[in-house]
Amino acid sequence: MPIFAATAPSEVMRPDTEQSLRTEMPWLVIVWNDPINLMSYVTFVFQKLFGYSQEKAHRLMMDVHTKGRAVVSSGARERAELDVARLHQHGLWATMEQSG
Repeated sequence: MPIFAATAPSEVMRPDTEQSLRTEMPWLVIVWNDPINLMSYVTFVFQKLFGYSQEKAHRLMMDVHTKGRAVVSSGARERAELDVARLHQHGLWATMEQSG
């Protein structure tokens, strides 16, 4: 006759819901105002790097100029890192942060 060993139930580790939601939140790329770059140049860079229309690029540039910052793109972390690097190559002050 087979003997079955009784095993105690084990605790199941559940993923931290807040942490799993946090990893799914997009990363924001922020361009900050600076006293160096001309407004027309910033508009040009937004059009060149992100393919924005002149109107959208101008609106974002005005946010940078009047509010001190503007979110110019969002998405996966790797994409945000690339966008920040490209903005730096064009002489703009950019950072990234996770939304939320």
